[in-house]
Amino acid sequence: MSLPTSISQVADVASPDLSTRRIAYFSMEIALSPTLPTYSGGLGMLAGDTLRSAADTAAPMVAISLVHRRGYFRQHLDAVGQQTESDVPWSPETTLPSARQTVLVAMQGREVTVCAWRFDVVGVEGHVIPVFLLDTDIEGNDPYDRHLTDHLYGGDTYYRLCQETVLGLGGVAMLQALGMKPEVYHMNEGHAALLGIGLLEERLEGAPLTQATEEDRAAIAGRCVFTTHTPVPAGHDQFGLDQMYTILGKERGDTIERFGCLHNALLNMTYLALRFSRYVNGVAMKHGKVSQEMFPDYHVHAITNGVHAATWLSTPMQALLDVEIPEWRHDNQYFRSIYGVEPSKIANCHVKTKQRLMDEVFKRTGQQFNPKMLTLGFARRVATYKRASLLFHDPKRLSKIAKKIGGLQILFAGKAHPADVAGKGLIRDVFASAASLEASGVHILYLENYDWELGALLTQGVDVWVNTPRRPYEASGTSGMKAALNGVPSLSVLDGWWIEGCAENATGWAIDDADTEDGEAASLYDKLEGSIAPLYARPNAWARVQQHCIGVNGTFFNTHRMLGQYFYNAYFPQMPEEEAVPLAVDLLVGAKPSAVKEAALV
Repeated sequence: MSLPTSISQVADVASPDLSTRRIAYFSMEIALSPTLPTYSGGLGMLAGDTLRSAADTAAPMVAISLVHRRGYFRQHLDAVGQQTESDVPWSPETTLPSARQTVLVAMQGREVTVCAWRFDVVGVEGHVIPVFLLDTDIEGNDPYDRHLTDHLYGGDTYYRLCQETVLGLGGVAMLQALGMKPEVYHMNEGHAALLGIGLLEERLEGAPLTQATEEDRAAIAGRCVFTTHTPVPAGHDQFGLDQMYTILGKERGDTIERFGCLHNALLNMTYLALRFSRYVNGVAMKHGKVSQEMFPDYHVHAITNGVHAATWLSTPMQALLDVEIPEWRHDNQYFRSIYGVEPSKIANCHVKTKQRLMDEVFKRTGQQFNPKMLTLGFARRVATYKRASLLFHDPKRLSKIAKKIGGLQILFAGKAHPADVAGKGLIRDVFASAASLEASGVHILYLENYDWELGALLTQGVDVWVNTPRRPYEASGTSGMKAALNGVPSLSVLDGWWIEGCAENATGWAIDDADTEDGEAASLYDKLEGSIAPLYARPNAWARVQQHCIGVNGTFFNTHRMLGQYFYNAYFPQMPEEEAVPLAVDLLVGAKPSAVKEAALV
């Protein structure tokens, strides 16, 4: 069961017993509902999917994030692809119930009052994962402080460190005020790393941090798990020591220095998280190895990401599975049973979702795409390493292929960060390429304001999902997993999850590794012309590919499996085997919530 889109529904759920929650999940962004602007992209989507699977499997979790009253941003594109942005304001006061609790966080030489709003993620059988969204827009706070929880990834570095202080220190204080004493704290990226300092202060019970010992640090690390998501150096937040001392104060700053949490004479949130964690993981097998090379002094594991099946499967596909394989909602391993379903039924589901996408394209742009023509999709956060323009590396060859196969349609979407000048330039490049290729049989549209709902339409409705990152900068990538669940194969560079998910000519196609973009683009065109287009022209054979995507990749790349691995490998590895194994297995297969709850609370 996917999340209710009517936010008023969440207030109707009885408040759960918070004292039994053993895991606290911290994330700067969480995609909770299509109607709430509390996320920007993949990191937030993963967090939301994780909590939806936690609710489905009755995991004993609670989550902390920020309220983001003005959201990330709404994207506006003009006729040549120039991006501008506007806020996405919303009012938690009229949308969510209050947590009825405030805490004080000492920062910037003063105290900031923090309150929280509660969003309940409700599972398939009613289990609730409460998410507390921290908010500083409170009367009595300094005017600057009232805006600290307004903009996701907004402002300058000073603003960002203030936000991360609210998340880490404020989150620990809020859980304590609400009567929770989690055994495990999971940092989803380094934004929440200051929770280690908050836990250290809690452990010392009011004594000064100068008394904290290495034994104290190790005790806190024994309670913390850290997931790193990016092999791109710029993705690791770092701040000058002047900002650290100004915002956190001398005592905390000295403690951070004393425990070796700086890197290159900067407060690096990744290194702070590493020092205060006992378990560190990357988000795909390859990413784990890359991260291990980046942080050789720490043992970096790998737990490959997944997606929440019930959120991202199209309505026609869900209806088909409910008839043919109804157990899929509790146990995602049943996706393997798709091999007992006639491929033509899968293909018919995709026909419906593709037509729905074509209708939305016409509604948004006034342009009519052909539902029978091969349609590629490319949608993700716009960053230079993701190389949105690789498809246009050789426009003459692309044009030649399109004419040979009877036309080609490509749908693009994605936001560039407001400060990313190069990313905005890539969007303009796509617009320019679209204009130059229009007369050659290649029809290209860039859809505005990539968000939850557009992402679902695209991953459900295109024929092939394209991904062209520069290796090894794709940590995982979950959009291709969503496509696979809907029977959509990928054409992708072998990086991130695709190294594990690519079965050539079955679940999709690999863009062969090459030392130059010329070589990679040539491979892309070769696969498109020699493998994909001919197979697409054979409907029965294409339906078998759709079946393989669900049976092979849907079975593994889901958050039910991922969460089970977190429980067994990261959260409770110290459990006696007779407790840990049943708990992990139950979560892995999505056992009935009552059974999981009983095991989890032993």
